[in-house]
Amino acid sequence: MNLLRPTNGNELVASLKDDVETLLRRVADSAIMPHFRQLRDGEVSEKTPGEMVTIADHKAEAMLEEHLSVILPGSRVVGEEACAADPGVLDRLDEGLVWVVDPLDGTAHFAAGREPFGTMVALAADGITIGSWIFNPVQNLMFTAAPGEGAVVTDGQGARQELKTSDPSGTPIAGLATQFMTPALREATTARGAEAFELVPIPRCAAEHYPRLCRSENHVALFQRTLPWDHAAGALLLTEAGGYVARWDGTPYSFHDGGLGILAATSRKLWDEAAEVLFAGGALVAGGRELLPPA
Repeated sequence: MNLLRPTNGNELVASLKDDVETLLRRVADSAIMPHFRQLRDGEVSEKTPGEMVTIADHKAEAMLEEHLSVILPGSRVVGEEACAADPGVLDRLDEGLVWVVDPLDGTAHFAAGREPFGTMVALAADGITIGSWIFNPVQNLMFTAAPGEGAVVTDGQGARQELKTSDPSGTPIAGLATQFMTPALREATTARGAEAFELVPIPRCAAEHYPRLCRSENHVALFQRTLPWDHAAGALLLTEAGGYVARWDGTPYSFHDGGLGILAATSRKLWDEAAEVLFAGGALVAGGRELLPPA
């Protein structure tokens, strides 16, 4: 059954765009920013070792779940905090109309009273991402994309700018997210990256990392852990800006495929070059399986 008839995906996203953006700003104003640098005792906890959650995460996700399902009747909302409570919400991600939501990406920064952080929302239809929204509430920047429509950033005054990636004339700037790797794997990956890239600290916030790539402030990004809400919106945004996103083994990225790792770059050409550097000779290993360059 085609859930998008009589409206196609881009028409559907266009019809929802203003409502989603208004909702993201409301969520920031009422659920997130009032707690920024104002968190009280008991409003921050550790949901898994080393991973924080705050009252703002919970409030923001509750608002998004309530209103996104009204904006698009018949859709489901899959949020990070709901999944933490019940991993079963990840079932059937590739079926029907699904909102993939990270209510507060960069929670560790937020809990420490610093930037960056933001809200990420993607809309998928039968497993295909058809809409992307990333909102930075401090800078008041709204990043949006739809397939074939390009990527745009809008500031607080309503000024719109098309996002177009470009490859560097010199050494590519790369942010390698190695924090979840074993020490040996981290050392090997960093050593290989340093041979070809200017390595910079990662923002530890996908809501910031993907916009950096879209603006060609960074040119290459490597991620090992790829939870759906961290990458669904950003991957579409970068692709529409002219970049390229794929799994470590070269297969196309899909937010629901459970695949291994993500390599992202400002172009397919640079992706291929980065893959040759990072993956040749099995520098990256997962579960004892060497990852070789794509055929």
